[in-house]
Amino acid sequence: MPHRQRKNIRPGLSVAIVLKQDQRTGRLTHGTVKDILTNSPTHPHGIKVRLTDGQVGRVQQIAADADE
Repeated sequence: MPHRQRKNIRPGLSVAIVLKQDQRTGRLTHGTVKDILTNSPTHPHGIKVRLTDGQVGRVQQIAADADE
């Protein structure tokens, strides 16, 4: 899945993330990537990012597949 690979995430990309406090419910927060926080090339739960508004979470969807 593309959201689990760091190479597919870049600053300026529109994404949907799950915040730490929303992991149980799976509630998604939409925003634009400011920083990539995960250093490894892949992560099974999604790449951790900081959005432009300062929220931090793991990418669950990339804008291109947000409609799926």
